[in-house]
Amino acid sequence: MDLQPFIEKFRRRFAEVEALLSAPEAFANPAKGQELTREHSRLRELVADGEAWLATRRELADNHALLASEAPGSELAGMAAEEVRRLEPEVQRLTLRLFDGIAPPSPTDSRNSVVEIRAAAGGAEAALFAADLCRMYSRYAEARGWKVETLDASPSDLGGLKEVVLLVSGQDVFKRLKHESGVHRVQRVPATEAQGRIHTSTATVAVLPEAQEVDVDIRPEDLDISVCRASGHGGQGVNTTDSAVRIVHKPTGLEVRCQDERSQHKNKAKALMVLRSRLLERRMAEEAEKMASERRGQVGTGERSEKIRTYNFPQNRVTDHRIELTLYNLSAFVEGDLDPILDALVARDVQDRLAMVKA
Repeated sequence: MDLQPFIEKFRRRFAEVEALLSAPEAFANPAKGQELTREHSRLRELVADGEAWLATRRELADNHALLASEAPGSELAGMAAEEVRRLEPEVQRLTLRLFDGIAPPSPTDSRNSVVEIRAAAGGAEAALFAADLCRMYSRYAEARGWKVETLDASPSDLGGLKEVVLLVSGQDVFKRLKHESGVHRVQRVPATEAQGRIHTSTATVAVLPEAQEVDVDIRPEDLDISVCRASGHGGQGVNTTDSAVRIVHKPTGLEVRCQDERSQHKNKAKALMVLRSRLLERRMAEEAEKMASERRGQVGTGERSEKIRTYNFPQNRVTDHRIELTLYNLSAFVEGDLDPILDALVARDVQDRLAMVKA
């Protein structure tokens, strides 16, 4: 595929967005201003990638020509061959990044995400694993400069988490984390195991795009709102006032609970945000089912057989079953080094979207 026309298109749109952002009325609508800012950042990267792709392609062509013109085994031929080996993977990497800009993006890819992690099969060990996943995603977000806020958490014994709800904010959060939805399986010797036997447990992860008010219309009469005392680790007044908010969406039965310091007002706003995100995800799933029989955001029942990824601690192995990719760096992976697998999942998503364009 000739990428030159697309690179020119990125340049033109980048100039247009810069002009729009410089206008006095750019942020009269805050939501629109944020969308333009995100698009500007994305286009700036695409233009830079396009320039790098053109330069690398020229350099690769020059070295191919030099390799063809020199006698085999000569010093110049060896140097040209070495450059070809170095440049070809770089061209492939830049091509994939440009493909990502060419393929129609999901309108929610640039949004923040609500990440819900729940212990599933495995009892106390599943809760410990849920806590490990929470820490893993927090470390990954920190490395990417994202902000993580805990909206709700239900601690278990031994320092685990029965469930936790996080709001992750930053650039392209949903684009990266949406692939984490599903059942995660762990194989290891639990802290509770006295005889050294390996146990298998699971936790479910659901990643929802943060919904905006214009996405989902929620009628006040459809809500049952109640307040209760916050739970978990307290601190001055956190567990002694009725600050936690519980909202039930009567038409769907969806229930959301949020607690944040002592502020009942903040809890209500955040609970409504989570509810909108769940309703938006449900609507997206219904639309995807109608269009392509694709179910988005499904995490299944938590049974071990439904796994999307396995974390095998005795072998220091992590396997993503959707793309059949296995890495032997689990210790680094659970510390937040998720990109080796997330990059492959994003690449597959790009190829799928390109296939739809060509079809």
